[in-house]
Amino acid sequence: MSKRNPYYQGPPSDHFDGVRFFNPGEPATDRSLMDVLRWRRTSRRAHWPARVPVTPTIPDKRVDGIRVTMVGHATLLIQQSGLNILTDPVWSDRASPLSFAGPKRVTAPGIDLDSLPPIDAILLSHNHYDHLDMATLATLCRKHDPLVVTPLGNDTIIRRHIPGARISAGDWGDECTILSGASVHIVPALHWSSRTMRDRRMALWGGFVIHAGGSQVYFAGDTGYGTGKIFRDIRGRFGPIDCALIPIGAYEPRWFMSAQHVDPDEAIQIMRDLDAAQAGGIHWGTFALTDEPWAEPAERLSAGLRREGIDPHRFRPLKPGDVLATE
Repeated sequence: MSKRNPYYQGPPSDHFDGVRFFNPGEPATDRSLMDVLRWRRTSRRAHWPARVPVTPTIPDKRVDGIRVTMVGHATLLIQQSGLNILTDPVWSDRASPLSFAGPKRVTAPGIDLDSLPPIDAILLSHNHYDHLDMATLATLCRKHDPLVVTPLGNDTIIRRHIPGARISAGDWGDECTILSGASVHIVPALHWSSRTMRDRRMALWGGFVIHAGGSQVYFAGDTGYGTGKIFRDIRGRFGPIDCALIPIGAYEPRWFMSAQHVDPDEAIQIMRDLDAAQAGGIHWGTFALTDEPWAEPAERLSAGLRREGIDPHRFRPLKPGDVLATE
């Protein structure tokens, strides 16, 4: 593997060794070919439905307060105090570099692409194919000319395919102004990155905290839980979160996935760590990426909330077309 990073050149830091990014003080996310073969050999992947019915939603052009509409997987329309933001937009049929192979979506998008309101910004958490879909991104850039906010190195990848894209790339802790009175902070996530067999951890990953109209929305991207320090630090830096969008799927088998993907119980703990008033469960039910059954993330989330005595309306598993609103 080349020692040169093709996406980002910068000084070493507490999470960059000069070539690769890493998660300091947290479990390693790297998995070997032997690990992958062990997973495939021992996997008992559950049956998923070929298609799940979806009734698309037509969102308002602008809203006050906070309104989040689930498109599917980690793609959400966040409408916050007049601001329209998309996260990790994927409208393609497959989460794959290939049009004929790879995970195929079982739910149609919860918003038709042509029904989107004007998009001010796109938050791109990392470069995995189920989060960075170049075909969708090119269409959105052409139609809406949004500002793409993303961690370091992903800007290079995007510009190779979409030279005219407006991009703001930053490190963990950086802030980007979207519009007057509205800003986005890039925050850590416990994950990794790769577009090929040769570029593991050469572009940074992260989550986001959006400030607009006096409210705060957190989008986790992809993350493991690890020690939980990154979530407690977010609470310490920003105070209580009004709405947290947290993954609840793609977590089995745990020996392989735990460092990179939380399970529903860990997602509940993240909500608590953030002191979030409301949360939505994302990253489940659209692409069959791992071994758990289709409905299990939502069922385990519901069971965990009951066990902890938490109002189920405080943390809802979001299906495509669902709306989470705080007006």
